[in-house]
Amino acid sequence: MVISPILLLMLTTQVNAHEGEHSDHKMTLGGFYENAAIKVDKELVSCTLSMGTKALCYRITVDVGANTDVDAGPWCPQNINDDSGQSGIWLEGGKVYDVDGKFIKNLATFYKDDQWQLFNPKTGKVRVTDSKQACLAAARPDVDPKYHNYCVQCLPSYVEKNTTLTYLIPAKPHLLKKPQKVSPDSGVGVAFNGVKIESSAPVDAILGAHTIAPFDDCGGHVNTHVGYHYHAITGCTEKAAQEHVEGDHDHDKLSQEVAIGYAMDGFKLYTHHNLDSTEAQNLDSCGGHFTKDAGYHYHVNEPGKNQILTCFNAEPGCVVEGDETSCTANRRPPPQDCKEGDASCIPGKRPLPPECENVDDVKACLDSHRPPGKK
Repeated sequence: MVISPILLLMLTTQVNAHEGEHSDHKMTLGGFYENAAIKVDKELVSCTLSMGTKALCYRITVDVGANTDVDAGPWCPQNINDDSGQSGIWLEGGKVYDVDGKFIKNLATFYKDDQWQLFNPKTGKVRVTDSKQACLAAARPDVDPKYHNYCVQCLPSYVEKNTTLTYLIPAKPHLLKKPQKVSPDSGVGVAFNGVKIESSAPVDAILGAHTIAPFDDCGGHVNTHVGYHYHAITGCTEKAAQEHVEGDHDHDKLSQEVAIGYAMDGFKLYTHHNLDSTEAQNLDSCGGHFTKDAGYHYHVNEPGKNQILTCFNAEPGCVVEGDETSCTANRRPPPQDCKEGDASCIPGKRPLPPECENVDDVKACLDSHRPPGKK
């Protein structure tokens, strides 16, 4: 889909209006929580965006293990008698489901597959990954067979100390001729509380092993590489954003819109619902539109969609390590059991299922091993 000429003209006008604002390299981002774990550089840095464009970027570094503005969990129920207050949520078919004990008990019916059995039928106890080792073995694309039929949760305490994420976000959005789909490589952006806003959760790999990896009520869960991160923006997240409203740039008083953070391409992200519970109108294919006070910005999708943002209208930046200032196309974090420097793996390449390793048509093999969808 090509960006319409009218939208392109409006975007170009907005971008050019701010051309001179960062000419001295001292423009910075506002809206982030006052938290020692979140550092926004006072000066812009020279950077290379994900498609190779040279630019000036904001640099935001988050110590994910020390972020005190995150109240994560719960995720897995411990028993099939537990209610929704003791567990998280799951996204399926555009809807949000409570992963309470009843949901776990009825998974075989829900997915029309008798192989689902996450609990002890005698005691009602749910099989839950209860250690970092179990988390690492289960929360990966090729789930260790030992942890098939488990409720998978990783705790914030499993994240190594001093684990940081550094975001490079263009100060001036570099417009694209046609929207670019959000990919697992880029992620969506970063929230004002320092939490990474991710792309779609890999539900096929999760369900293929008859596992459930719930999100908490705020739409987040943990892996050891990026820490706690969002796969959905829920009412919980929206409420936190509303409480953090600061001035007209974060709160469009006329339309009751509330910002939650920044997309990787430099435009702001707003909640799906406005303060008055209405939905934003006249959105483009990427979920964006113009308002008088906020200019062009995105509205996130409904949480059940498992896709917080559909596409970018500008070239995205990225998440890098250390002082790196260049984005590499198609780069993604290594698997949780595969660390940089290990001779047994190629960093950034997630392992294939064993049955798809030595075939000519990998895509066809992966498609044939997708779990049956809910009918």
